[in-house]
Amino acid sequence: MEVNGTVAEGFEPVRAVFVRNFETLGERGAAVVVYRHGRKVVDLWAGTRDVDGTDPWQPGTAQIMRSATKGVAAAVPLMLAERGELDLDAPVARYWPEFKAHGKDRVLVRHILNHRAGLPVLDHPLTPAEALDPRRGPEAVAAQAPAWEPGTAHGYHPLTYGWLLDELVRRVTGQGAGEWIASEIAGPLGLDLWLGLPETVAAMDRVGRAGRLESAPDPSGGLRVRAKRAVTEAYDDPDSLTRRAFAAITPFPDQNDPAYRASALPATNGIVTADALARFYAALIGEVEGVRLITPTTMEAARTEESAGPDRVLVINTRFGLGHMLHGSASPLLAPGSFGHPGRGGPLGFADPDSGTAFAYITNGYRKTVTADPRAQALVSALRQTLRA
Repeated sequence: MEVNGTVAEGFEPVRAVFVRNFETLGERGAAVVVYRHGRKVVDLWAGTRDVDGTDPWQPGTAQIMRSATKGVAAAVPLMLAERGELDLDAPVARYWPEFKAHGKDRVLVRHILNHRAGLPVLDHPLTPAEALDPRRGPEAVAAQAPAWEPGTAHGYHPLTYGWLLDELVRRVTGQGAGEWIASEIAGPLGLDLWLGLPETVAAMDRVGRAGRLESAPDPSGGLRVRAKRAVTEAYDDPDSLTRRAFAAITPFPDQNDPAYRASALPATNGIVTADALARFYAALIGEVEGVRLITPTTMEAARTEESAGPDRVLVINTRFGLGHMLHGSASPLLAPGSFGHPGRGGPLGFADPDSGTAFAYITNGYRKTVTADPRAQALVSALRQTLRA
């Protein structure tokens, strides 16, 4: 396996594990980038940009990051709150009056970010075409009754999170989350990061810009939700919150469809290079070439535990701050103070303020893992051991 890129002295174990992922875990194409105190110390890529293709992965190859998109999208309300444009403790209906139907006047902005809004499911799932209409998703969640009393429990909102956040941002700023990210986050940092892939970038697919995501064989043994029989039963039960939450769009769109990539779904379809995702997290915890996205005070709020314990949707113990997953058994990150977000099937981005570290891994090989993909976890483990050495 030919691995491209560089690692700083001392970070060679990360490269060794990256190679081993291709040799033993069925990796087809991937990249990993690590920043330390604003300086890039790991920058590796290998394989092909498509799972079943021959075009080599390039330094600027981007991939869909699935739910790792949520960690990027979460920065938008945090930045708006810091600027005084959004109150995290205000009712969502203050900004979005139609939302208060069915007792949702008790849902706070904070509840969207910490997955306590009680709205992980839709009684009437959207078709793929409806899901890509920026009006239909928000209309559906506004009309939906909560599955539990808002604020009293937490449960991962795999798809509805995107419509909730996008419409809230639109009501406050007049822009969708994708537009706001482009102008206020990706632009200042020079990131190859898109929520709504522009036509100019999509047209470059032929020369290796945005790779295709496909299912890949999993030598590690398939679904790796570390839990008991209850988890499997929840995914198999069509009436469970688990099954219904992941079926809010039925059937799920083709993730390689240009129409899907051009849309803006802040829960699932951000497209990014590994370098851009790592730089984003580096800019949450410090300056990157003179740009810092949030203050230390906001950063501490982002990684403060808001929800913990049994997750009513994932049926395992999860921990959330304000829009980010926190280090824990469901999604092990670098250390207890780390915050970020995995994507179903592999991608992972996070920051660890205590060590000044930002990490990003993207892949074209989609797996059935929900939170802790073995390929990403192997890289995180190697990084953890490197920093302890």
